[in-house]
Amino acid sequence: MTTEPMHAREYEHEYGPDPETYDLVGVGIGPFNLSLAALSDSAPGLRTLFLDAKPAFSWHPGLLMEGTVLQVPFLADLVTMADPTSRWSYLNYLREHDRMFPFFFSERFHIPRREYDHYCRWVAEHLPSCRFDARVTEVEWDDRDEVFAVTHRSADGAVSRVRARQIVLGVGTNPVVPEPLRPLLTPAHAGRVLHSADYRTHRARLAGLDDVTVLGAGQSGAEVALDLLRHQDGSGAGGPYVRWLARTPAFAPMEYSKIGLEHFTPDYIRYFRALPEERREQLVREQWQLYKGVSEETLGEIHDELYERTIGGTEPRAALHPGVAVVAAEPERDGDGYLLTCRHAQQDALFEVRTSAIVAATGYAAARPAFLDTMAKLVDWDEQGRYRIDGDYRVALDASVSGALYVQNAELHTHGVGAPDLTLGAWRAATILNAVAGRKVLRVPERAAWTTFGAPGAAGVQGTAGVQGTAGVQGTAGVPGARVPEAGAEAGAPVVRP
Repeated sequence: MTTEPMHAREYEHEYGPDPETYDLVGVGIGPFNLSLAALSDSAPGLRTLFLDAKPAFSWHPGLLMEGTVLQVPFLADLVTMADPTSRWSYLNYLREHDRMFPFFFSERFHIPRREYDHYCRWVAEHLPSCRFDARVTEVEWDDRDEVFAVTHRSADGAVSRVRARQIVLGVGTNPVVPEPLRPLLTPAHAGRVLHSADYRTHRARLAGLDDVTVLGAGQSGAEVALDLLRHQDGSGAGGPYVRWLARTPAFAPMEYSKIGLEHFTPDYIRYFRALPEERREQLVREQWQLYKGVSEETLGEIHDELYERTIGGTEPRAALHPGVAVVAAEPERDGDGYLLTCRHAQQDALFEVRTSAIVAATGYAAARPAFLDTMAKLVDWDEQGRYRIDGDYRVALDASVSGALYVQNAELHTHGVGAPDLTLGAWRAATILNAVAGRKVLRVPERAAWTTFGAPGAAGVQGTAGVQGTAGVQGTAGVPGARVPEAGAEAGAPVVRP
């Protein structure tokens, strides 16, 4: 789908004179764009607007069960890792809500998810740059006025249009469901075949069924399995039989050692970006425990629940099956459940499972938003249809576009496992903010890890020759429309696409 850009005179005819022009418009208000909005609030001379289709801020509402905690320390809030003096810090949120002493006495480092959600809502509700009930329907590049035209619509159908010199996409990721389950994602199976993103909505109904199967070895799968187990009593009566299946070879803890966590630093991002594309793809697959594992505490709680149920020699009404993939799924003929055909990878053995419901805690993936269709030909997509992204999180665009397009949490393939992690959220937002402003609004560290990733002297290794001035490290900051080099090109002369 392509359309001709609407220029200034046409704006005036359809929407009235002088549409508002911003230095930066953000699309989507999740934690990452909210971080950028909060840090931008103290940037003098920078006019920003952030738009979201939802009526108010919400963060994974389907998984905000009581007792669940954030997997990163509270210091990884919206601003502290980039600007601990900001009024939008979590500690100031506690002060404003008279919770500082209770928090101090609780000795928490990892805070409740429900409180993190409430903290983000507090920030979003108080930032004048955040506008909800504003679904972006179209983004165009106006080459005459050299601005992006952003059209958004409210729930009552009112259409508005603003202009932006630069845009940042923080539209989040979409739930991923295994192929065999997709034909079952229909109204007829609602509440019985679902992604974990909708678990809390259907929680009560699932707890009343005879048998529930949970797919996925990550934190969400573990928390759903644990929550269902807790609907049983101490001897396992009540609640459903809980079956937990996962493709990974084990239900493994997430990497949480002090040195291991240095993969979530700018140092590792620089190293990762300098690797060839095929090596990056391989690393993302191999490093699943860095971002798809389960916290040791949750695994311990599941073990404790199962231990309770075996007191006196009884069998737990639960089963844990790692190394298993669902290869087929169909409703049972009586319409009261589902038949899953499963394959154990190491044994190459097939077996069947009958269950009353299926919760797919199978993760999320970045997707191209439909509102970019009108300028899709101006984006320099890679061979797999993904963004090419430089070190300032700027997307490679056609040379005719003088504005800049940035993305957040769409760069797993170019920046590594830290892309979806909240630890790097404020640092990434500060990096984007400096690039948008064309000056150093916030200082970001030159080095953050003790680990030296890569061979000394190689491209992408902090403090070695060839790093300063390479694309995405420092050389393209504040240069809208800068080209992005091919993977591995940092080791030599930059590659410029025609």
